[in-house]
Amino acid sequence: MSSSEHEIYDVVGIGFGPSNLSLAIALEEYAAGHPEREVKALFLERQSSFGWHRDMLLPSVTMQISFLKDLVTFRNPTSSFSFIAFLHASGRLPQFVNNQDFFPTRQEFHQYLEWAQARVAARVAYGSEVTSIRLVPGTAPDLPDRLRLEVADGDGRGVRVVEARNVVVSTGLVPKMPEGTERDERVWHSSEFLEKYRRMNPGDLRRMAVVGAGQSAAEITRYLYDELPHAEVCSVIPSYGYSVADDTPFANQVFDPGAVDDYYFGTEQTREAFWRYHRNTNYSVVDDEVIRGLYRRAYDDDVRGVKRLEFLNLTRVTGVKRAGSETRVTLQVGPDAETRELDFDVLVCATGYKGMEPTALLGDLDRHCLRDEAGRFRMERDYRIVTGPGMRCGIYLQGGTEHSHGLTSSLLSNIAVRSGEIAESIAAGCAERHG
Repeated sequence: MSSSEHEIYDVVGIGFGPSNLSLAIALEEYAAGHPEREVKALFLERQSSFGWHRDMLLPSVTMQISFLKDLVTFRNPTSSFSFIAFLHASGRLPQFVNNQDFFPTRQEFHQYLEWAQARVAARVAYGSEVTSIRLVPGTAPDLPDRLRLEVADGDGRGVRVVEARNVVVSTGLVPKMPEGTERDERVWHSSEFLEKYRRMNPGDLRRMAVVGAGQSAAEITRYLYDELPHAEVCSVIPSYGYSVADDTPFANQVFDPGAVDDYYFGTEQTREAFWRYHRNTNYSVVDDEVIRGLYRRAYDDDVRGVKRLEFLNLTRVTGVKRAGSETRVTLQVGPDAETRELDFDVLVCATGYKGMEPTALLGDLDRHCLRDEAGRFRMERDYRIVTGPGMRCGIYLQGGTEHSHGLTSSLLSNIAVRSGEIAESIAAGCAERHG
């Protein structure tokens, strides 16, 4: 990227997961339809290569959304970047159709994402971490219309400067651990599961615990039970067993693009109803097939008189400490919150993520960003932060806008339309600036 170190871009994307990948494609397709209105874009990703939940690509685990909710189809069904186009390019389209399944494996969907990013890789700088963003000083009477980003290169070449009229922040979610619990070689978060698991000698893993009530917790529990036939696996669940995900047609309408308008323009009562009635479509819920499979395994153990799979319901982790090579976990168990200490070889915390919070990244820019009564960013409908009169640059968020745009703010379900709306907003600003 040395030839463009100091170029001014219309938009710089910070982070390059599926959301900003979808945006890069939307901008490319916009440029193809409007060759007279070039939108110069650059995407910066601190990882050395593309990856999306690599450490949860468990064998045979399927996506929880239809393949049609890919990077582009809901925005542009004729796009050459669709999952169907990927299957055709891979020579697997007939076989996929014969499989008669709307839900590809997570591994295959990751292959699709890698295939798509390779086609827009010229716009991406990997191994590039944004360390600061600030306004380029303006001269009166004009307000500053550019942001200056300092970017640290992972290869040790130092720091370079990039300028942009807009930024789109998509730095992803932050792993969340039980309070007072720190990650180490024996205490893992689900986001690092396969990497940490592959470092271990399976023969040394004889007693495992998985904490959490959601899809990842259930999938890891099933994986460990199947992969380690000599081991006991304990599932620590804060609720009374797993709750099934509601993926019925009417409930799934909450993920439709039109539902974003209903939420954004709705009253506080409407927004509260969204969360009250529809949290069970996505949060701390598990697919029916996974729940039934785990129950069947536990029942079969009972029949055979063994107990390899144990479920501790209504149980929370309150402390973790090392006891030699074992991990001693303090638990509050059952309705009476009885305290118990149990030893495990490994504790896996599938305890979810904190929402994307860009405040630290924005630094001094944060004072230009307006907030609501609850201290959250005020957002425009096009996912742009509402800013004060001293700011002409656009700061867009792909994530962290559940309070303004509803359940699909950081989900794949609405990724194509969301990215298309951001691309259109940025392109409109460019057209206005160029007259």
